Amino acid sequence: MTENVENLILEHLRAMRTWNAMADRQFAEIKHRLAHIETAVARNGRDLAVNYAEQVQDRHDLDLIKDRLDRIEKRLGLTDA
Repeated sequence: MTENVENLILEHLRAMRTWNAMADRQFAEIKHRLAHIETAVARNGRDLAVNYAEQVQDRHDLDLIKDRLDRIEKRLGLTDA
């Protein structure tokens, strides 16, 4: 009887070890995939910041062009002012 109990306990322990090893592999894969998601989110944030900076620079460049055009129009007498 004692031998059967010991075998049953060992069988359960082996099953628990197998399940634990599988859970560890799945957890490692989840961590790996999460790291990729975090990297993608960080890249998207960086790209958005770069796009916004480019928009600001474009607005600044357009303002400079508008100022130059206004000065040219004034010199040529093409404005009311």
